[in-house]
Amino acid sequence: MSEIQNPKPVFDLHDRIFKFAYNTKLFVKKLPRNISNIEYAKQLIRSSGSVAANYIEASESLSKKDFVMRIKICRKEAKESVLWLRLVDALTIHEAERKILIDEATQLMKIFGAIISKI
Repeated sequence: MSEIQNPKPVFDLHDRIFKFAYNTKLFVKKLPRNISNIEYAKQLIRSSGSVAANYIEASESLSKKDFVMRIKICRKEAKESVLWLRLVDALTIHEAERKILIDEATQLMKIFGAIISKI
């Protein structure tokens, strides 16, 4: 009897970006409530969500020029997310989670940069 092999997992950037925005939201919920965190968290939620929204727009773009512009916005918003992640006051217990999100945003920036350079 032959064994059924699982195919290689398909790399889905849509899912990865969605998970980044979702995990960012979960992280923000855990932050201590103080004036600076409230303002930085708002910006962080906006920029991480904007990465996802602009990638959807890029996927549905009407022209190559529109696609490139949207991908550049995705890269910019990912970079901005790194800034806000670095600025929030996270408790020590959440530091590992913050580093994971910073790493993911940095990887997304590199992916978007690679997409732009190949066009």
